[in-house]
Amino acid sequence: MSESSTSFFQLDERIQRFIWAEGWESLRDAQEVAIPLILNADRDVIVAAATATGKTEAAFLPALTHMLQLNEPGLIVYISPLKALINDQFDRFDRLCEQLDIPVWPWHGDVSSSLKARFLSKRNGILLITPESLEAMLCNRGTSVGAIFERLTFLVVDELHAFIGSERGKQLQSLMHRIEHAVDRKVPRIGLSATLGDMNLAAEYLRSGEGASVSIVESRSSNSELKILVKGYEEPLVIRLGESNGELEPTTPNLIAVHLFKSLRGSNNLVFPNSRREVERFTHLLNNLCSQYQVPNEFWPHHGSLSKEIRTETEAALKQKNLPATAICTNTLELGIDIGAVKSVAQIGSPPSVASLRQRLGRSGRRKGEPAILRSYCIEDALGAQASLATELRLELIETTAMISLLLEGWFEPPSTNGVHLSTLVQQMLSVVAQYGGATISQLFKLLCGEKAPFSGLSKEEFMILVRHLGHSELLMQDSSGALLHGRIGEKLVNHYTFYAAFVIDEEFRIVTSSKTLGTIPISQMLTVGQRILFAGKTWFVEQIDEAQKTIYVIRASGGVPPLFSGSTGRIHTQVRQRMRSLLESNDVPLFLDEVARRFLAEARQGYADRNLGSTFFIDHGKVLYILTWLGDAANEAIACLLLRRGFTATAAGPGVEVLKSSHTNEEVLDALIDISIDELPSLDILLAGIKNLQREKWDWALPDSLLRISYASLYLNLDEALKWTKNIVPIGIVNPEIRTID
Repeated sequence: MSESSTSFFQLDERIQRFIWAEGWESLRDAQEVAIPLILNADRDVIVAAATATGKTEAAFLPALTHMLQLNEPGLIVYISPLKALINDQFDRFDRLCEQLDIPVWPWHGDVSSSLKARFLSKRNGILLITPESLEAMLCNRGTSVGAIFERLTFLVVDELHAFIGSERGKQLQSLMHRIEHAVDRKVPRIGLSATLGDMNLAAEYLRSGEGASVSIVESRSSNSELKILVKGYEEPLVIRLGESNGELEPTTPNLIAVHLFKSLRGSNNLVFPNSRREVERFTHLLNNLCSQYQVPNEFWPHHGSLSKEIRTETEAALKQKNLPATAICTNTLELGIDIGAVKSVAQIGSPPSVASLRQRLGRSGRRKGEPAILRSYCIEDALGAQASLATELRLELIETTAMISLLLEGWFEPPSTNGVHLSTLVQQMLSVVAQYGGATISQLFKLLCGEKAPFSGLSKEEFMILVRHLGHSELLMQDSSGALLHGRIGEKLVNHYTFYAAFVIDEEFRIVTSSKTLGTIPISQMLTVGQRILFAGKTWFVEQIDEAQKTIYVIRASGGVPPLFSGSTGRIHTQVRQRMRSLLESNDVPLFLDEVARRFLAEARQGYADRNLGSTFFIDHGKVLYILTWLGDAANEAIACLLLRRGFTATAAGPGVEVLKSSHTNEEVLDALIDISIDELPSLDILLAGIKNLQREKWDWALPDSLLRISYASLYLNLDEALKWTKNIVPIGIVNPEIRTID
C-alpha cells in the first residue's frame, strides 16, 4: 500500500492486515476521500462511483473502523433493494467481519426465524435488510423498535439511485426518519450509487430538508475504454417466408438472435430486451440455435416473473468461471448483484433512459485491460406509402443514438424528487398506527408531514382531508380518546404480508374488442376515451376504460395513419428529445453506427429537412394534427391535458402531442395553444377532470380525488416546462402559422 495513502493508515489495524492479505495495491480514489469523512460518524455522506470501483468498501472500511473504536458494540444497518444483493454482500462481509469478531445478519423473507431471533437478542454488528423487511420490523416490533436500534451507528443505503423518485424510495426515506424518531437522535446516513445525475438532489433525498449538509464523494475515474456498435435492422413491409430448410426464417428478431449467437458465444454477457415477453422470445430463439448447431446452451433468462430457482440458476451460470453464459434479462440484473465480470452488454431497442444504459454498461469492462462493449440493436419499419411519422423520422434509431451520445458526454437523467407520493403516505400512516398501537392526528402529522419530514409538502388542511377520507374508507377509525386506530378494512390489509411493500408490480391492461381479448399492454401514460392506440400492428380507438378491471375496450380505427409513437419503455427526459432534434439537424455521423443505421440516420435527416421541421411544429396528417414539441413525456402529457381541458382529444405521443382533429381545424388548435400561453393555469381538479387511470401506485385507490390529482401531477406532469414551451413557441406560430401537410 502506498505510503502516501493517509486514509489507509486511519483504518483499524485488523482491517489494514485484511487489505494487505487481499493483495490490494492501493485504495481507489473514492475510498481515499470517503474514509476520513465517514470515520467520525458525524455527517451524512454520498459515495458515487462507477460499478466495481470499491463504493461498498469506501463506506464499510471506515464505518467498521469507527465501530471497533467504540467502547461497546455498535450496529450498521445496510439497506438494499434486492434480496440477492443482500446474499452477495453477506458473503462479501462475512470473511472480513469474522476476523473482526463482528456478526453479520442477513434479514429478508428467505432468512430463518431462528437467525432473526439471534439478531434481536444481540442487536449489534451489520444488519443486511430490504425496505420491506424493515417495514415489517417497525410494524410488528412496536415500541421495542427504539431498543432494537439503540446501538445504531450508521444507515447505509446501497443503489441509492434505484430508490430516488419512487414510492419505495419515499417509503425508505420515511422508515429512516421513523427509526431516528424512535432512538431520538440523528444517525449518519451513507448513500452508495453508480448513477446519480444531480448530486444536490440526491443529497436532499438522503437527508430531507438538509441536503446542503451532506458530504459528496464523486469519482469519475474509469478503468476501461468503451467500444460501441449500433446495428440497424429494417422490418420489411411484408415478410415472405420461403420453404423451411431447417434454417431460421429471415425475420428481424431471428436475424438479431443469429448475430447475438455468433457474437456472444464463448463469453459472459448480458442482453437487455425491453420487456419480459421479449426476454422469453430471444431466450427461445437463442436456445433453438444452440440445439440447431448441437452446442451446449449458453443463454439463460432472468426477469421478475420467473421463479427464484430459475433466476438463481441463471445467476449461478454467470458466476461459473469455467463455462460461458449469457443472461437475457430485464432490469433485474441492472443493479449490483455479483455475477462476476461480463464481456459485453447488448441492448435490443432503445433503452429506458441514459441512466439505465449507464448502469447496464457498468457491468462490462471490469477486468483489467478489457474494454467495456455495448452492442445496440435498432429495428425500424421499411418506408412505404403509409409510413408513420415515427418511421419516416426513424425515431427508434434517433432516440438510441441520442442516448448514447449523452452517455459519452457524461450526462444522465437527474433524480426525480418532485413527487409527493401520497400513496406511500397512506401506507406509512397505517404503519405508524400499527407500530405505536394508535396515534393522534397531530402526532401522525408531525412525524410524517412536519418540518424536514418525508411528506412535508402536504398542508394540515390536505392532511385532514386525507384522514377523513381514510375514515370513510374504513382504513382508520378514531376512538373516544381521539387516537386513530385501524378500521375494519385497514386492520385486514395491515395484517396481510403484502402490506409491507409500498410499490405495486407493474400491471398490464387487457385490450378487449367485441368481447374478444386481444392481449395485454403496460400503460405508462394517461388514457382518455377517444384516444388512438397502436396494438398488434393495428390502430384502435379507446371506447371505454375500466380501471377496476384493468381493461381497455377498443374498436378498430378505420383508415388513417397509426399513432405517432406506440410508446416507450421508460419516461423520456426533455434533454434526450432535444438531443434527438440536434441529431436530425446535424451533418455529423456517429462512428458507432453500422451501414444500415447510417442509412436510417440519413433517411431521418432527409425527412426532417423535406418537411421543414426545423422551423415547423405543426404537422397535418389527415385526421390527425401532430404538435412536435421535442419535450419529455412529462411536459408533453401536460400539454395534452391542457388541450383536453379545452375540448380536444389530445395524447402525448413520443416527441410531441397528437390531436384528433374531428370537427376542429388546425387554426383552432393553434388558437388554443395561444390561449394556454396567456391564460391562468387551471386547478388540477379542472385540468384532470375526466382523465382515467390516474391510479398508478399501490394505495392511490385510498386517496380522495383531489389528492389523487395532486399526487399524479407531481409524478407525471411537468406543467412549468409545458407552459414555457407554449410561451416561447406560440408567438412563432402567430407570425408564421405554417402547417406542413404529410402526403
